[in-house]
Amino acid sequence: MEYSSSHGPIDDRIPLLVSRLFDIRSYYLRDDKAYEFHIERKDTLKYDFVKLVNELDGYGYHALLNRAESSDSVYDEGSRGDGLILLVVPKVQPTRRFKPWMPIVLFIATVAVVLYDGLLRSNGLAGLVYGPWQMAVLYTLSLMGILGIHELGHMLASKAHRIKATWPFFIPGIPGFFVPTFGAVIFSRAPMTNRDVLFDIGVSGPIAGLIVTIVVSFYGAMLSPLIDEAQARAMMANAQLIPLQPSLLMELAFELTGKAVPGYVPVLSPVAFAAWIGFLITFLNLLPAWQLDGGHIARATLGYKWQRRLTFVSVVILAALGYIFMAMLIMFMSARTQDVRPLDDVSPLSKGRRILFVIVIILAVLCAPIPSWI
Repeated sequence: MEYSSSHGPIDDRIPLLVSRLFDIRSYYLRDDKAYEFHIERKDTLKYDFVKLVNELDGYGYHALLNRAESSDSVYDEGSRGDGLILLVVPKVQPTRRFKPWMPIVLFIATVAVVLYDGLLRSNGLAGLVYGPWQMAVLYTLSLMGILGIHELGHMLASKAHRIKATWPFFIPGIPGFFVPTFGAVIFSRAPMTNRDVLFDIGVSGPIAGLIVTIVVSFYGAMLSPLIDEAQARAMMANAQLIPLQPSLLMELAFELTGKAVPGYVPVLSPVAFAAWIGFLITFLNLLPAWQLDGGHIARATLGYKWQRRLTFVSVVILAALGYIFMAMLIMFMSARTQDVRPLDDVSPLSKGRRILFVIVIILAVLCAPIPSWI
């Protein structure tokens, strides 16, 4: 084994930790204070790298694994040749800091906005089982439950993989105007260990939220009154009803609850509207684009180049569905954000997760709003 350093003293603990898990060809200390190890490939590469990352955490370092022949490495000096390059880099403290009260204040504000929006949607709607305040509370519980369980899925997956993350930051919207909340975001305080971790954290939120959305859609469908088509046309002409594009799963809920009656049109109860928002949010999050959950899933499954291509495909899909603003936002933000690259970008995604990726694409189609031109 060869080693050298012309840029400072070598911490013997780091090579010792690495040598316990990997066969080292050579290593040296670089200008940027990173240890560059040339290591042999092995069958247990993915699992041993996770062990190394966990052990290095206590020493204030993290590791990155690249192919030696890779030309797009973030540390590409001297990284040519065969085999693998393992970099052990001093941790940098995150510059983004949040006040501990911010998630609580935003959550309370979002609940208040959603509750008021529920009151606006409940007043004057005929045939409801509950009064306006009761319906508004049910609407708030339904919508915040969908969003909350979505974020809880991300948090539990992060915890399972020992990835530190913030509490969710809910984003209030405008009551009475389209949707009363713009969802929530969670910020990771550590990089993703490998593609499996990136996939799991990305997929856990939409799947968890979708389960709750399906339950809410059935209950919301049962609470939705029916009016005849002539009355529905008159109300739409007077802007008393706004037609919405349902998803296939939303239509299935109305079919199975007996609300799909020829000659009649169901008017979405506030709870059903919460389910409609839930399906829309799930569809948007599963798009393989940018920093969306689906973008992380696609990045883990197909790699960076295909994720970039699928981002443009997603933009076209959104534009075709009439969501021009969202399409423009994704196009703009995708050009300004960095790649979410896992520390180990060499080990492939597991077979089970590749199969789940296909299921995710199918779920995205089932949650997508049915275009009015079909």
